[in-house]
Amino acid sequence: MSAASQDKAKEIAFFDAHAAADTYDVFTPQANARLIAAFARLTGLPPGARVADLGCGSGVFTDLLRQAGYHSVGLDISPKLIALGRAKYPGLELLEGDAENTPFESASLDGVLLSGLVHHFPDPRRLAGEVYRVLKPGGHFMAFDPNRANPFMWLYRDRASPFYSPLGVTENERPILASRTAEVFHDAGFRVQTDYLAGLAYRYVASQRTRAMLPVYNFIDNVIFNLGVMKPFRPFVLTSGEKP
Repeated sequence: MSAASQDKAKEIAFFDAHAAADTYDVFTPQANARLIAAFARLTGLPPGARVADLGCGSGVFTDLLRQAGYHSVGLDISPKLIALGRAKYPGLELLEGDAENTPFESASLDGVLLSGLVHHFPDPRRLAGEVYRVLKPGGHFMAFDPNRANPFMWLYRDRASPFYSPLGVTENERPILASRTAEVFHDAGFRVQTDYLAGLAYRYVASQRTRAMLPVYNFIDNVIFNLGVMKPFRPFVLTSGEKP
């Protein structure tokens, strides 16, 4: 695992700019709901659990967690996205902060959702350690991230691809390998499991040319990658675990 650290200034600048256009929420409402259902399934946390949504952006998943009955709090490094979320979701608890150094007390949370966050860290070991710190014994986390083993994610988002596009991503981002991410969280002390998810339809991408192809991508993703044999190649890796 690379020892490179995340360039936080570039993260803030990138997402502050997205807040100005309110284009950060890239999935359809149905896809968002499926991710929250996956969180409930993989963590087993009941309504009423205290859950932090790290990398919450403008609060879409934090609000959905609240609607599902969780006591949710969101945290994001972008002050403008937090301001946008507070305007969009009155009464929702949203905090500006760094996911590697959160304001939460040790062993104070029942659950953590890492909202497309792990792949923003060239080396996510500090992030995994912070998740371990804030969770109670028996607490659970789930992360969802783009899968490097998926051909579309590799072609469009991996820097080794001849078709790589830097539009709509920060310099910190890389699709993840499921085994490496599971290893990081296992080394932090978690009992870890890996799952995969297809059929998460996009409603927005930054590139206009790619945006025109979204219906084709969404169709192939839903039909082909939902086949059982394609499971390890589905577009999203779901990494989850329990703190013993």
